[in-house]
Amino acid sequence: MHPLPYWRLAGYYFFYFAFIGAFSPYFGLYLQSLGFSAWDIGLLMSQMQLMRMFGPYLWGWLADRFGHRMAIIRLAGSIGLAGITAFFWLQQLPAMLVAMAVLAFFWSAALPLVETLTFDHLREERGRYSRIRLWGSIGFILAVMGTGALLDVAPPVGVLWVCSSILLGMALVTLVLPEAPSMAPVRDALPIGEVMRRPQVRALMLACFAMSAAHGAFYVFFSIHLTAHAYSKTEVGALWSLGVVAEIVVFMFMARLVRRFSLRHILLLSFAAAVLRFLLMGWGVESLLVMLFVQLLHGLTFGAYHASAIAAVNQWFAGRAQGRGQALYSSISFGAGGLLGALISGRTWDDWGAGWTFSLGSAFALIGFLLVWRWVCGDPAVDGPTRAKTADPVP
Repeated sequence: MHPLPYWRLAGYYFFYFAFIGAFSPYFGLYLQSLGFSAWDIGLLMSQMQLMRMFGPYLWGWLADRFGHRMAIIRLAGSIGLAGITAFFWLQQLPAMLVAMAVLAFFWSAALPLVETLTFDHLREERGRYSRIRLWGSIGFILAVMGTGALLDVAPPVGVLWVCSSILLGMALVTLVLPEAPSMAPVRDALPIGEVMRRPQVRALMLACFAMSAAHGAFYVFFSIHLTAHAYSKTEVGALWSLGVVAEIVVFMFMARLVRRFSLRHILLLSFAAAVLRFLLMGWGVESLLVMLFVQLLHGLTFGAYHASAIAAVNQWFAGRAQGRGQALYSSISFGAGGLLGALISGRTWDDWGAGWTFSLGSAFALIGFLLVWRWVCGDPAVDGPTRAKTADPVP
């Protein structure tokens, strides 16, 4: 029987999402301490989304075409570490843009490949995926809480030390991750172009684009928004962590939910929750109770949404097209959608203010809701409860 390298896979997810927990909430604060404007911060942070537009698909195509999956994962870990350490010496916008682009291009390569690696190791035990992915959420919580507490007593440059240490740990884990033989496809895969011509597939991809655009201001400016209203760094970290705790709860129950409800219904609820969430985020920041509720909604607007979307993509893109299908989903949603959201929020933050910037995110979520409601229907992959055998859809 093929042995499952549980702790090595769990360790990779731990460090990968710990980096997000340290970087996403606090790197913008570091840039603000250097005197960068909201537009500059949005431009720098948007490099992560820009590279995710084409990076995952390129790396996924290379892995599907030539193999050497683990070599790409290890290269991504090493170059990512070099990219973050460059920020210790850089403080000018052009050079920082280059460093951020290099970091993002290689860092974006890894997760879609590790996802397929994990499922190849799991084989018929896909229900164990959530137990591995759970360590990513634990890593995020520890990093966001620890970094927040550190920055309450240390200068903002401390975020660079934390991020560098985490990426060093991730690079070391890649050295002991074993390759897994790819599973033979259970059915012939349709060409990607033919899959993408299906109206429900195109509609879901556009809806995912809209959902990521809706989150643009959240990922770039949420911490800045909170600190501007007298929240401490520790409180900022606690609020970010609460969102991930909500995500974990959804992960734990997702397999049961998809056996009772269709993916389409879960997606509609997730988009509706996003409409409400970003309105409250923009206009209710003075109330801690409102912010607690806002972060609890993350369980729907990311956890349930992403789990349902990735489950549909897994069923639509089969066999050797699966890696490219997941990369295409990542590129369109987190890449293009996230890029648009980050750039728009960077432009509107100073001119429109936080309330209207987050309201624009709510409008993007509403567009996504309408796309799912109108066109993502009439397909067994999304319109009926998922059989227990076919997937644990947790991302």
